[in-house]
Amino acid sequence: MTFCRITGIGSLLALHAFAAAAPALAQDAADGVQEEVIVLGARLEETIPLDLEQFGNRVEIITAEELQLGGFNDIAQSLQMKVPGLYLAPKNGAFDYVGCSLQGSRCQDILWLIDGVRINNRLYNSTSPLDTVPAHMVERIEVLYGGQGIFYGTQSVAGVVNVVTKSFSDAPEGRVGLALDGNDGVHANVDYRASSGAHQVVLYASQDQADGIQPYRDEDIQPSTTDRDRGYDVGMIGLKYAYDIGENSRLSLHYQHTDAELDFARANLNYDTYNARDEDIVTLKYDLQATDNIGLFIKAYSHTWDTNYTRIYNVLDDNGAITGNLRTVNDGSYWGYDDYGLTAMTRIETGGGFDFAAGYEHQRFSGSDEVLLIADQTESVDAFFGQIRTNESLLANTRVALGFRHNSPSGEGAVTVGNLSLHHDFSDSLFLRGSAGTSFRLPDAWQLYGNDPCCTLGNPDLEGEKSRNVNVGIGGRGGSNVNWEVVAFQRAVDDLIGVVDGMRVNTDRTVDFDGWEINVGFTLGPDWGASVNYVDTTAHAAGSGEQITDVPESTFKASVTYQPANAPFDFVVSLLNVGDLYDSVRGVGRVEHGGYSVLDFGGAYRFGDGDRQRIGVRLENALDEEYASSLGRAVADRDGSSYPYENLGTPRTFHVSYGYRF
Repeated sequence: MTFCRITGIGSLLALHAFAAAAPALAQDAADGVQEEVIVLGARLEETIPLDLEQFGNRVEIITAEELQLGGFNDIAQSLQMKVPGLYLAPKNGAFDYVGCSLQGSRCQDILWLIDGVRINNRLYNSTSPLDTVPAHMVERIEVLYGGQGIFYGTQSVAGVVNVVTKSFSDAPEGRVGLALDGNDGVHANVDYRASSGAHQVVLYASQDQADGIQPYRDEDIQPSTTDRDRGYDVGMIGLKYAYDIGENSRLSLHYQHTDAELDFARANLNYDTYNARDEDIVTLKYDLQATDNIGLFIKAYSHTWDTNYTRIYNVLDDNGAITGNLRTVNDGSYWGYDDYGLTAMTRIETGGGFDFAAGYEHQRFSGSDEVLLIADQTESVDAFFGQIRTNESLLANTRVALGFRHNSPSGEGAVTVGNLSLHHDFSDSLFLRGSAGTSFRLPDAWQLYGNDPCCTLGNPDLEGEKSRNVNVGIGGRGGSNVNWEVVAFQRAVDDLIGVVDGMRVNTDRTVDFDGWEINVGFTLGPDWGASVNYVDTTAHAAGSGEQITDVPESTFKASVTYQPANAPFDFVVSLLNVGDLYDSVRGVGRVEHGGYSVLDFGGAYRFGDGDRQRIGVRLENALDEEYASSLGRAVADRDGSSYPYENLGTPRTFHVSYGYRF
């Protein structure tokens, strides 16, 4: 991992040096402390989430300040503790695959984005894309709930999570940080942003590496596994550049590169197993505010995801003892995909009662796998979408939006989806919002083109899964200190992709997801804040009374934050409780592994000129809860019998960090 261990750290130091020498690039800044201001963006694509919120869609924003106070290094753990309604369980600690569910959904029904570019795995929809996404480069995280197929397309069945990277700034500013943790982890990061005339630039880089945790209980690890820690080495560097062509138009470029080596833990035979990954995201965008009432953007992106998989086993004798010899099962076997897209969208505000949004999107992806064999094929989809919206000149206290999207994939099954949403204010302290519509999920490459003799064959004639969804909430403000909302949701997924006679097919099965959620936020004086979130879900396949696997029956999240205005320290405590949760283990059957709680403490102390220096601490899993994020199956060395094992979450771990703003 040359980049991760040498170039990555070098990039951090070079970027810091660049920042120190950057006054020629930056505009003059006023002396004194720069007050942090969260700007959600005024350009068309950046305003889509807040536009949707005005018309009845629920949106949550997690800020970089919240992630920093929580002491998080990767996005997965941030979402696990911070986002209401989202269940997320990292498989073997930080920078790993995750199990996830948004308002009781399947993991593959969530669309993941970085700056509006989808990062969902095109080979396997169920493989989460968060194992190489650090928290240090985040400006904010936007979470949209409910079916979002109109603007976001395939896989946004239950909602969208958009990770927004460091934004542009007129004033020069930057930060460098270093952190250590009790799992032999080292974390370094730096970012800088500035402007000169019509030019703006953002640079960020991070390096996260650790020996990691022992992912299984001692009794679940066979003597044949000699590599017993699951570690990671993740390097990321990003560049954003913008040029204001005129007062109302901008051309911008974003490039992000990730180089990672991620251990893949195994409970038996393992000598060394890892994925070595190169990932690149390139985005070119043009924004135009043609008039006060007409906005436009055109965006092209490229996302390449290349992984080489290495698996080396210890060799056993006839008695199940290690011989000292090694067997290479995979020597850098390739699996990866290329994903390209083009989007054009306009928004027209008429001022005459109705406003409009419309656009076109083209996606094209191809991928192959030498491990679980997938033929190298190319799929594409073209989509046209539009939405009509009321404005305040028509209805003063009510906003309504109606939209449609027509998707034409290169394979079988054109899909048209629609959505109706509204937001109504009964008063300043009581509102109603809701949405109802349809969504879809296209098949992945494994389902379309899998051709490994070991496994189920793909079917290029598959159609996408279709779903119906309703999400309704009523909430408001109780006095000046309490905000609350009660939400009911229902989702039904049809045309499920299943297996008949060893081949993928669209079945007539349906899965119903029903549940409710409550959110309460408290302002406990000028310095104290608290929040509570509870979700209860029933997710059953047709004809079954059992909860489907990997969807918890309930989750509970609570946090208390102390941030005094006139003191140099902050403090946060967060609690997560996961209710009953089931997994299915081959040869064993259905096994329950939920019913656990995780408690985190975070804090910070600021000092120095203008509070530019900061020491942060985090006590992760403070009660040292031993819990299973998921289950797996291994084989005993002695007799070859199979047994289930638990993938363990991170044990109690102490983190400490130092940061300097310049």
